[in-house]
Amino acid sequence: MQTKTPLETSGDQSGSTLKRCARWPRLRALAWSGERLYAARGYDLLSASISHPCDRTSWEPVGTFDPGWVRRLSATTRLSARLLRDGFHALARSPNGAVVAAVAGAIVRINPPEREFVVTHRIGRGTRPLHLTTTPDGRIYWGEYFDNPRRDEVHIYASEDAGKTWDIAYTFAKGAIRHVHNIVHDPWQNCLWVLTGDYGTECRILRASFDFSSVNPVLQGDQQARAVALVPMPDGLYFSSDTPLEQNYIYRLDRGGGVSRLAPICGSSIYGCQVKGRVFFSTMVEPSEVNRDRQVRIYGGSKAGWLPRLSWPKDHWSMRLFQYGNAFLPDGQNSTPYLAVSTIAVESDDMVTSLYRVDS
Repeated sequence: MQTKTPLETSGDQSGSTLKRCARWPRLRALAWSGERLYAARGYDLLSASISHPCDRTSWEPVGTFDPGWVRRLSATTRLSARLLRDGFHALARSPNGAVVAAVAGAIVRINPPEREFVVTHRIGRGTRPLHLTTTPDGRIYWGEYFDNPRRDEVHIYASEDAGKTWDIAYTFAKGAIRHVHNIVHDPWQNCLWVLTGDYGTECRILRASFDFSSVNPVLQGDQQARAVALVPMPDGLYFSSDTPLEQNYIYRLDRGGGVSRLAPICGSSIYGCQVKGRVFFSTMVEPSEVNRDRQVRIYGGSKAGWLPRLSWPKDHWSMRLFQYGNAFLPDGQNSTPYLAVSTIAVESDDMVTSLYRVDS
């Protein structure tokens, strides 16, 4: 398969293109809120209104979190930040303006114009959730993500006061799952989708009500139901599999419950998003006997099908110590024509956020 550098214009038979128009080193994009993009540089949170031309974007400080002097120091260099998994890792903005984020060992919150994040929940198992999810009524959710070798019970937490306090909204019984991968709000069916893993019947995609009085499995039972990235669209749910044990694919779960396999992808996928009605997924480079691709890729759907639009080669540093090669796609609702991509552990664009205009 021929690869392109991320600076090139990537196109397909339908005429759609991705062209990079901005590049910000040491910045990680976390979440969209309309046309505003939230991103972190270490433990400093910034935001910007993304407009044309995007290379003139002005980043404004939102707030900062004090993790202690050791992590403040390690976050200043790329390799030590990668080694210790420093910085913000997930973020959600409440409709009232409060910002809730995940850092190592804690859920933190700020209510602008405050400038200092405060800890509102200490994480007792694992280091942090993979994602935070908010709903239009202001509820915020996250699920426990930890190694869980004994398959203990696993909790989903919810806040109804914009992240000030947290309660257990739902508990998976002991032996049911390993951990929670993601919780996604679906505005078309006004529900939540819960994704869990990692083996056998632990791999599930479940539909849940906001109060978790109703939780029903829709897909479960094999590695192709092992997913982290899921993007709701009017015609259904688009999701990508996340398994080092089998070939990975992009799927659509239509609104009638039918499942279609849309395209193979070259590696495990844990991030997805939509821009201008088009869906994108990224793949990562991880140890696998099946998925041997050494390129981090962005796949996008169009009239021509699902194709890799962008790619970056994995760098030479240890995956075990300095993270898998990956491309983070921010959560939230994006009203702009821009695709934000934050790459890590890749050549040339390690710990860089790039912005691509999606033209069609």
